[in-house]
Amino acid sequence: MTPEQARKEAESDNLRPIYLLVGDEPYFEAEVLTALKRAGTKGGVPGLNEETLTAGDATVDRVLAAARTLPMMAKKRLLVVRGLERWEPREGVEKKGGDPFERLLEYAKDPTPSTLLVLLGGGLDKRRRFVTQAKQQGFLVSCDALERSALPGWIERAVKQRGARIPIDVADAVAELAGPELAPVADAVERLCLYVGPDGEITEDAVAACVVRLRPSTVWELVGAVGRRDLGAALAALHRVYDPADRGLRLVGVLAWSTRQLIKFEAAVRAGKKPAEAAAAAGAPPFKARELAEQVKGLTRSDLARFVLALSELDLNLKGGSKRTPDASLTQTIISLCQGEKRARA
Repeated sequence: MTPEQARKEAESDNLRPIYLLVGDEPYFEAEVLTALKRAGTKGGVPGLNEETLTAGDATVDRVLAAARTLPMMAKKRLLVVRGLERWEPREGVEKKGGDPFERLLEYAKDPTPSTLLVLLGGGLDKRRRFVTQAKQQGFLVSCDALERSALPGWIERAVKQRGARIPIDVADAVAELAGPELAPVADAVERLCLYVGPDGEITEDAVAACVVRLRPSTVWELVGAVGRRDLGAALAALHRVYDPADRGLRLVGVLAWSTRQLIKFEAAVRAGKKPAEAAAAAGAPPFKARELAEQVKGLTRSDLARFVLALSELDLNLKGGSKRTPDASLTQTIISLCQGEKRARA
């Protein structure tokens, strides 16, 4: 099941006796665990019927004994077992008492109805029989990280749930600025929704005020000026978007995002797609098609390749690879790109 399905089960008090959470997105795991804890301890004395164990520190016998313990003055008892991957077999180490995962599967056949057992196994091998059986029996919760392409849609839904609105291109900018991990993305969404208020619309100005002093539209101005070899306009745009607080690292991230869109758009157009189709292939909304077409008009494939290499080197320099100040490194890169391929080679 998905994290959302698990949360809905918890909210409706339709709890299963066991949940196994696997996947590499801590935000989803924490969100589901919070919902299950709230549902599993409802009506009881706080802390009285809750227990947390860690696999490896606790044996499977200890876990099963705790799972079969009856609650006190409450309908349910909550047992959370963390770090299930620590029970993965290691070469030359024999497990006492048998395979812990097989023991858990045996327990799953006849679980204690008054215990809510939550197993956290983010690093478990998903090919393991325990995981596949959990999926078949319906108590597996997949907390996998979202693909980059899915982040704007997730942001749009999260904003809508909070009563606000966000255009998909602004959501894409938030994904690039705050992602790919969901925790900082969710934090950015929360701040933006509080900033615009109920029924408000999140704009680029709101993103610049709440997330980073960086307007994606001005970044596109910078990319366009570099494409036209207009050094004056490029440096003016750089001055407007450079934020010394983060040494320009977020700017490099958005420039790399813009360059990736241009490369994908150019490749799609070269393959014979119409501008709107090429924009979709580049991960951009259809109304950006004309803007992307204007951007790539003066750029060759060689130019775009140089952009990628220059941004890679700039990222390294900003992270300590150069003795130049961050603004000097950014300025030098923009000058180099505006000078063109021949001068750059020289």
